[in-house]
Amino acid sequence: MLTAEQIRAGRALLRMEQKELAERAGVSLPSIKRLEQMDGPLTATRVSTVEAIRVAMEKAGVQFIPENGGGPGVRLAKPSSRQFDTNEQQVVQYPEFKDGDGGPGSGG
Repeated sequence: MLTAEQIRAGRALLRMEQKELAERAGVSLPSIKRLEQMDGPLTATRVSTVEAIRVAMEKAGVQFIPENGGGPGVRLAKPSSRQFDTNEQQVVQYPEFKDGDGGPGSGG
């Protein structure tokens, strides 16, 4: 079961506002605010609400770490789509490397 602390920490890692999480999870903004004010595991909360939040945050790149002796936690599992375009079909040429590019190992 997720904790309020994990939801707050996950949102912080994603730099995601409560309103955006509510929209992505399909739950109300007051529900997000209420959950984040709780302490500990969210066992007294509707399971479907917590599950919707978990799924939305995992899709955004958060990985929830269960209680494993060191306490529950969160981490970024992959780059967030909010920060990186992961379309591997495109080649990105940064302006600072565009002119005079002698290729890898050319020294400059």
